Amino acid sequence: MADSDRFYIFATEKRNEKKGTGLFPSAFYNTMSSFNLIETVQKLLSPLLEEDIFLIEIKVKPINNIKIFLDADNGLGIERCIKINRALYKIMEEMAFFPEGDFSLEVSSPGIGEPLKQHRQYIKNIGRDVEVVMEDDTKITGKLTEVSDETVKVETTEGKGKKLVVKNEEIAISNIKQTKVLIKF
Repeated sequence: MADSDRFYIFATEKRNEKKGTGLFPSAFYNTMSSFNLIETVQKLLSPLLEEDIFLIEIKVKPINNIKIFLDADNGLGIERCIKINRALYKIMEEMAFFPEGDFSLEVSSPGIGEPLKQHRQYIKNIGRDVEVVMEDDTKITGKLTEVSDETVKVETTEGKGKKLVVKNEEIAISNIKQTKVLIKF
């Protein structure tokens, strides 16, 4: 059994006890790596996510600040983030996740200008303008038109008027350093 599974079972048992009857052993928490904490938070978060909501990333700072970034296929409003934040916070608090009870939890969407990190985000953004930075730092800007497991297609344009040339660039995902959605006003 992995350490994170033992922690999850132990923490679940603690959650089922009456609140205030015992504290989470600090010696156990101190041996947990940030990765195990992230893994455990992910297990607790999973049942709280609705069908169209998906996890992008969990970050943990040394000051017991946990940041969870979520996205949804049809947009993720603040109300949904608040609902998930409150439910997860309650679970973590009841489990006495941190011995002193001093932790903060933030649940939000990645925000405008953040790079795409999940395949599902690429699919969600088909039809939008993107900037793709390649591993060699070259940039390709255009409309994201297609996404597969190995490649993305970006429609680029050069020139104006009668000299306008439209190209479809097929880019291997393995060659992409970062992709950002471009916001046009």
